[in-house]
Amino acid sequence: MRYRVLGGTGIEVSVHCLGTMMFGAVGNPDHDECVRMIHTALDQGVNFVDTADMYSAGESEEIVGKALQGRRDDVVLATKVHFPMGEGPNRSGNSRRWIIREVEESLRRLRTDWIDLYQVHRPDHTTDVEETLSVLSDLVRQGKIRAFGCSSFPAEEVVEAYHVAERRRLMRFRTEQPPYSLLARGAERSVLPTCRRLGMGVLTWSPLAWGFLSGKYRKGQEIDLTTGRAALAPGRFDPTVPVNAAKLDVVEQLVEIADGLGRTLPELAIAFPAAHPAVTSVIIGPRTPAQLESALKAASLVLDDATLDRIDEIVPPGTDVYHPDGAWQPPALTEVALRRRTIDDRAGA
Repeated sequence: MRYRVLGGTGIEVSVHCLGTMMFGAVGNPDHDECVRMIHTALDQGVNFVDTADMYSAGESEEIVGKALQGRRDDVVLATKVHFPMGEGPNRSGNSRRWIIREVEESLRRLRTDWIDLYQVHRPDHTTDVEETLSVLSDLVRQGKIRAFGCSSFPAEEVVEAYHVAERRRLMRFRTEQPPYSLLARGAERSVLPTCRRLGMGVLTWSPLAWGFLSGKYRKGQEIDLTTGRAALAPGRFDPTVPVNAAKLDVVEQLVEIADGLGRTLPELAIAFPAAHPAVTSVIIGPRTPAQLESALKAASLVLDDATLDRIDEIVPPGTDVYHPDGAWQPPALTEVALRRRTIDDRAGA
């Protein structure tokens, strides 16, 4: 297993990070099996574990906490805050009020006194970023977290947060966690160069593109839309949808590359993000021991220039074959009122 320094923190982390989104009711409800998977990853050199409060409504954090008993000092532990945890107001977002409350809940579920990397899961335009940076800086001083970062922030918001921290003399985001895969290379346009320029560590998520690079979905083969991930979101896998057809075309070309290397498609997919100079660690998110074993095999794969050149020919740098599922969309695009004048304004213009 290779290790890299996480941004400017001085913390060394494995190039592959164990993501636990699939641990718990949403993915694998067998706690004992999930604990064994965490131990297997640690035994093979992984020292970086990433979770979030909202994964299976806190169950993932509880599983991680159980698994790390007696091994906590050897693990760089990351979790996240932002998404709703229960019904009612003030139970989500990036406010001081919510973060102070929820960090305590995460510490309790994780059975630990500190979190190595506490991440803001998504931007929150209802909260001034100064408010968020201020409370996170306070938590570092209190010893409850060691460093903090952001996830799925566009480059302009990363830069804004950096300058707010400088102006207000606050601690700054040390990491960013963007989606990045062979099918979704949009992060290369601005997010990854910005993080590198600012000295931030980068943890990438969804290297298998929500399963499309798992080898399970192939062109010309029947895709069962009633089981697995396809059952959760059939529209993301239906081959009659043009964007899905485009993904399947690319997959066939990538399979040829993997076969030429004597490797599987998932191994190629997981090795790819680690080749970018801005990327510190690639998050793998297995649901089963077999998936974990497959993902860990990619730890030994280092792609050469010829392979990366061939990949560039298939999916040009900075290109998204599809918009990454779950990535953040700015209100300027999602809220009609922010992209249309009122009818009166339009009539008087």
